[in-house]
Amino acid sequence: MQKKLGKTWLGTISCMLVCMLLLSACSGGKSTGPEASGDQKDNKPAEQSDVFTPVGTYPIVKEPMTIKMFAPQFATIENMDTNLFTKYLEDKTNIKIDWDLVPDNALNDRKQLMLASGDYPEVILHGGLTKEEQMKYGQQGVFIPLNDLIDQYAPNIKKAMQDLPYMKASITAPDGNIYALPQVNECYHCDNALKMWINKAWLDKLGLAVPTTTDEFYNVLKAFKEKDPNGNGKQDEIPLTGSDEMWAGNVSAFLMNSFILDDYVDKDSGTFLRQIDGKVDFTANKEEWKQGLLYLNKLYKEGLIDPAAFTQNADAVQQMANREPDNVMGTLTTALISYAYSMDDKAPRHKDYVVVPPLKGPNGVQQTLNFAGIGSSQFAITNKATKEQQIAAIRLADYLYTEEAIVLEENGPEDKGWRKAKTGELDFNGEQAKYASIPKTDKKPTHNDGWEQIGPSLRTYAYRASWVAPQDPLAPDGYGTRLNQVSKEYEPYHSKEQYPNGLFIALEDAEIAAQIKTTLVSYVKSNMAQFITGSKDINKEWDSYVKGFDGLQLSQYLEIYQKALDAKK
Repeated sequence: MQKKLGKTWLGTISCMLVCMLLLSACSGGKSTGPEASGDQKDNKPAEQSDVFTPVGTYPIVKEPMTIKMFAPQFATIENMDTNLFTKYLEDKTNIKIDWDLVPDNALNDRKQLMLASGDYPEVILHGGLTKEEQMKYGQQGVFIPLNDLIDQYAPNIKKAMQDLPYMKASITAPDGNIYALPQVNECYHCDNALKMWINKAWLDKLGLAVPTTTDEFYNVLKAFKEKDPNGNGKQDEIPLTGSDEMWAGNVSAFLMNSFILDDYVDKDSGTFLRQIDGKVDFTANKEEWKQGLLYLNKLYKEGLIDPAAFTQNADAVQQMANREPDNVMGTLTTALISYAYSMDDKAPRHKDYVVVPPLKGPNGVQQTLNFAGIGSSQFAITNKATKEQQIAAIRLADYLYTEEAIVLEENGPEDKGWRKAKTGELDFNGEQAKYASIPKTDKKPTHNDGWEQIGPSLRTYAYRASWVAPQDPLAPDGYGTRLNQVSKEYEPYHSKEQYPNGLFIALEDAEIAAQIKTTLVSYVKSNMAQFITGSKDINKEWDSYVKGFDGLQLSQYLEIYQKALDAKK
């Protein structure tokens, strides 16, 4: 339409009239335009004007303000306009949300289309914004830098960056700007996902302790295979199994970390990098890696590793674990034992399993990975927002970082989806709880009580642990307690060499880094499987394997990740 109007004097005059009318309308007391913030008669800047209440008080704006926000429409939420948390948030802040919603499963496609076309709203509330998107649209000016807004108007976000050592580095782009805010969701069993579960009932029957070294682990697996721990008179036990399809189900990563750092725990992760005194190093071509391969090959040759572990899916593991009449599974590598069993008394076998701590290797290495960090972010303010909308939006995001907001958005109103804990009710840590969930009494698949987990938020370890929890980890509803307890066993062994999670790769390096990484991971994993299974002889073909990295741009890969690490300092 604008192109047609621009071709005629009539169109030009019409445009001028429209602009004059808009300017006139913006002079009213309820304006959210830039004229109201910077060109008022008393020349007060927006933060000193009559528009806002003091930082940390509510409502945020004295007169209603509307901001358009992009977010997913979850199938489980009935109506975001009438949603109880939406209404609560609007009443508390005096900010009316004009929703720009897209079905959750189409969010990424729609996001990319609207950012590329320029048809985006003032705020992206929940966009799954990758680091590349943050840098690209930040440098283009589509996303405004949030640093100063956070410093002046967002004390809760500012405190979170001080309290969580990984947060600031994970959200600060190489140019020093913060373009998007994350959904921080600290989780013990997530951040300590590299676990191994062992059949304690079998250990007890054979008079063995939970292994603590790679040699002890070998002896345990050998006993599982040869000494009939399930008592059926058959040698049908599977000493060690796993699946790349399961979360942290890679059968080799747990054991390789007893020799050298291996961060490839499943098909969605892995760099094969470590950092020592600020210097980035590749691990999968080192002598310690060879030692780890020799150990794994020994287990495989002696029938202690399930051959299917390298190819099977999660369903196959579950079927094997629940085989009747006798249990055949000795040890399983995965973050969650629930991949194998339903966590109730209908499948009591799950109670037989405990976690194995990180094993000490022959050179004294004993470490595990810590997955705490931030990948993508959710919240960004675009250049469509006026100065006043920017301030209002960052203050709204700052409220979403409060515990009050998190409880309400995730659980709905008090005494409906949750209640305050009673004196004597204990949390996941065995201490006085703060909150208790109220079980649903209806079977309705949808609700309109809260947002679930939409938008920026802050769920810390302390918050997540503060809910009433069963104290018996083996109770039918005690799985969360169990995961919390066993995950803490891994914390003392967090590697000091692990390459930091969630660092930005410079935009000009991102594409080539991804390409090199894909090639390297494929090369390492392919050879790893062949070395472990014996289709390649480790001693004879190791040198040619190492030589093969020369043509895979390894030096450039290291340079890119070194650059990212240096930028963090």
